Amino acid sequence: MADMSVDVVVIGGGATGTGVARDVAMRGFSVVLVDRADLAQGTTGRYHGLLHSGGRYVISDPESARECAEENAIITRIHANAVEQTGGLFVVTPEDSEEYSDGFMAGAEKADMPAEEISVAQALAREPRLNKGIKRAFAVCDGTVDGWAMVWGAAESAKEHGATILTYHQVDKIHRVGDQITGVECVDRKAGGRLSIDCRFVINAGGPWAGHIAEMAGCHDVEVVPGRGIMIAMNHRLVNTVVNRCIKPADGDIIVPVHTVAIVGTTDVKADDPDRLPIPRNEVQQMLDSGEALVPGFRQARAVHAWAGARPLVKDNRVSAGDTRHMSRGMAVLDHQERDGVNGLLTISGGKLTTYRLMAKRIVDIMCEQLGEDRRCTTDQEVVPTARHQHTYRVTHRLEERDHGFQKDQIICECELMSREMFVDLAEENPHATLDDLRRRLRLGMGPCQGGFCSSRAAGLLCSSGIQDSAEATEELREFLKHRWIGLWPIVAGAQVRQTALDEWIARGTLDIDHAPGTQNPPERYPVGAGANGTENAEVAR
Repeated sequence: MADMSVDVVVIGGGATGTGVARDVAMRGFSVVLVDRADLAQGTTGRYHGLLHSGGRYVISDPESARECAEENAIITRIHANAVEQTGGLFVVTPEDSEEYSDGFMAGAEKADMPAEEISVAQALAREPRLNKGIKRAFAVCDGTVDGWAMVWGAAESAKEHGATILTYHQVDKIHRVGDQITGVECVDRKAGGRLSIDCRFVINAGGPWAGHIAEMAGCHDVEVVPGRGIMIAMNHRLVNTVVNRCIKPADGDIIVPVHTVAIVGTTDVKADDPDRLPIPRNEVQQMLDSGEALVPGFRQARAVHAWAGARPLVKDNRVSAGDTRHMSRGMAVLDHQERDGVNGLLTISGGKLTTYRLMAKRIVDIMCEQLGEDRRCTTDQEVVPTARHQHTYRVTHRLEERDHGFQKDQIICECELMSREMFVDLAEENPHATLDDLRRRLRLGMGPCQGGFCSSRAAGLLCSSGIQDSAEATEELREFLKHRWIGLWPIVAGAQVRQTALDEWIARGTLDIDHAPGTQNPPERYPVGAGANGTENAEVAR
């Protein structure tokens, strides 16, 4: 007998899966979302933060450009707290041909995407650090979005409509009776034990892991190609507008201001395993060079963190198997009833974070059709709970909040102005969350010191608040520092060497992290074995 019984199980807690759970719940179905880790810990949490205007696709894929333009406006309205309306520029640098830019405005008009060509002088007045040699500039409605805040907003909305969200539950079996999907089984990775869920339908939103999930149902050869991309965060906002090179999409052609940093990205290389994504030093240098082309002096800023993500690209027979740069970014829904003769299973892949809500709508529409249910999508109409009564995000918002309560509430993370109350409240609400889970919600340790100062304070609060004992809190601190190191080792140079050395002296010299309580087998040095080869980043986001 199953432990739970629902209409729909959604596998995958990224933006698409959470969006699907929200949509399904808002249409009145009972739904459980399961993910093997925390929400938005995979592809969704490892990207450069761009809320697409559509400008990137106006020439190569007008339909995607139109979708982005429409969804940009919807996401800005329903996820106001997660979106900063920075605006965007597409510029032709001295290194670029003007041939591509000649078709930009015509493409924008064809895609119904708002855009305007402005003078070089206007562009430089808007972003004074831009390359003074730019030849042309186009203003678009790019923005930036905090993927974690957006996903948690969608999750809270889903729960408000009756959905159950189960993180750290890994599906290892999908049950069939004949040609009909009947349920799933999960391993509880936190508490141990197993959970069985009966259902009428399973939606596979596993991103780059979707092929493996489909195989559990006997649906083979679902070819989702992981496209690895690296990104680098610099230690302050070098620009306040999203800046794109007006060229055919290429490596390192965008700088995105996100929260207190600027992110340059990204590469695009086929990955063999989405759980093992290297951060090659030569690609780091390539990104820094690309940033220099857009903003001279870019290299003089300090790189504070690098990370890699895997885009879930649907195999495109029009291009070679390893050419992920030119594979379609469009969404794809695999109908396993038509493809494999299996009822009650759909797989969705491809797409972009900006179009997550539209992707969810399309796959849930197909599910409703197969179930013979006529239920309308309303996800574009209802603001998520975390964004109600909120204006769009401003980078100064925490400074304003702290200004009102600086005498009452201690600051734990100076870089991100995270307070004691913010941390303790969230930790008590989520007592099984790791420091890394809390980081994604609060931006703990994501500023210039990369957790060197605030991580030990946070671990101490876990202990003093009674959430964990000293040994558990020490293990949390150790794992947190290891995860931070994965994104530090590829960029350790110049000023970052001094910061990294200081952080290590604090952890190993002052705190003696290697021999603190809770260590069964203390490592020689805490960074070693923590992804120092750049590959062990399955559980890490920036």
